[in-house]
Amino acid sequence: MKNIAKYMMGAAMMCAATGVSAQALNSGYFLDGYLFKHQLNPALESDKSYFSIPVLGNMNFGTMGNVGMANFIYPTAGNKLTTFMNSSVSAEEFLGGLRNINKMSLNVNTSIISMGFRGWGGFNTLDIGLRSSSSVYVPKDFFEFMKVGQSGPNTVYDLGSMGISTSNYVEIALGHSRQIFDNLRVGAKFKVLLGGLYANMNLSNTKVTLSEDKWEVMANGEMNIAMAGLNVPTKEESGAEYTGNEGTLVDFDNIEMNSPGLGGFGLALDLGATYEVMDNLTVSAAIKDLGFMNWSNNTYASTNNEPWTFEGFHDLSMDEDSENSFDNQLDKLSDDFEDYTNLHRRSTGGKLNRALAATLNLGAEYALPMYDKLSFGFLSSTRINGKYSWSEGRFSANVSPLSWFEAGINYGITSYGSTMGWIVNFHPRVMSLFVGMDYIVGKVSKQYIPLNNMNMNLSFGLNVTF
Repeated sequence: MKNIAKYMMGAAMMCAATGVSAQALNSGYFLDGYLFKHQLNPALESDKSYFSIPVLGNMNFGTMGNVGMANFIYPTAGNKLTTFMNSSVSAEEFLGGLRNINKMSLNVNTSIISMGFRGWGGFNTLDIGLRSSSSVYVPKDFFEFMKVGQSGPNTVYDLGSMGISTSNYVEIALGHSRQIFDNLRVGAKFKVLLGGLYANMNLSNTKVTLSEDKWEVMANGEMNIAMAGLNVPTKEESGAEYTGNEGTLVDFDNIEMNSPGLGGFGLALDLGATYEVMDNLTVSAAIKDLGFMNWSNNTYASTNNEPWTFEGFHDLSMDEDSENSFDNQLDKLSDDFEDYTNLHRRSTGGKLNRALAATLNLGAEYALPMYDKLSFGFLSSTRINGKYSWSEGRFSANVSPLSWFEAGINYGITSYGSTMGWIVNFHPRVMSLFVGMDYIVGKVSKQYIPLNNMNMNLSFGLNVTF
């Protein structure tokens, strides 16, 4: 389970903090035939009843950030990769491409089973799906400290704060919407949440003092890891080498999974409404994920209220004869990062309550009077999640020229820059097939990872309609 630290370090290098929310495709918000817009606003109903093909009904995954993989991973001779810590990468080249606060997130929203049907005076939905959201935020000064250390002009680094968070659970949601008046429709969705893994680490008020004989770090750091069956030992418990009071330090190298199971339980509520202001003009609003998760088997660790000695992040050379040289570099970086955080375990096996990250969606749509198959819309989405919060505004043009086909294109301005999105939706009598992107990806690596920024999203689904 050393991979936990390595993946956290890798995510930080790719540069993170929260992004595309775990919901349906925003580009489909104003399409009548888009089956999953109830995930954006529980008051919205599709024009047909449906049930999804398991897993394939609604696949939605994406990343979001203000930097990309190319800021942290560099090519070398022999078509291999190295990290920004390699001496072949200059500090000027690396630091010149970073933001003051570097952010990224990875999100997955998969509907395992989903259905919608009319009955009981309205439209009803059932969703069972996987929700996963991982986020990171890292200041530029931290990467400068990693790269140049004492060779740079600074002897004192005031690094502020940084953090990483991941939340993974299964969601079971029951929804109902109905017409209250001719121009008012309301909806609600009740959710039961079954926890998988939660992890969060934050370092704040971080100050590093460099001298010839030692480097001292002072920070307020905390970490929570909650997962059924996860054992997070200290160095003393695992038999690892340590000196002084280091026996209570978390030993990331020896984290083990014993007996996986249900890692937590939670409840949440979505509320939404649509209102027809006048002919051809409709406004809508929704607040999603008002709720909490109660995680079990939580391990809590924190820094001591005193400075500690740190040997620094080390230059990483390429071993051309090693097939896993890049993987080894991440291992070395994670080792250094563990020493840097200096987290002492305080408790294990406890409970942890956390509020969910809520999302506020506000929309307005105007259909042309002379051709009501063409409409223009604006959708505002705001993710409310502390330091991982973000917002976007999206202008769209949507057209339904045929009863079985519709499409839309949009332009968005987000906390991470501007972007364009699109969706096409085929929905003849007995089936519905949609594909779309809220964030059109630019240049990618051979592994299809965005290079210049992390704004990428893809959503598709195949469903049976009736």
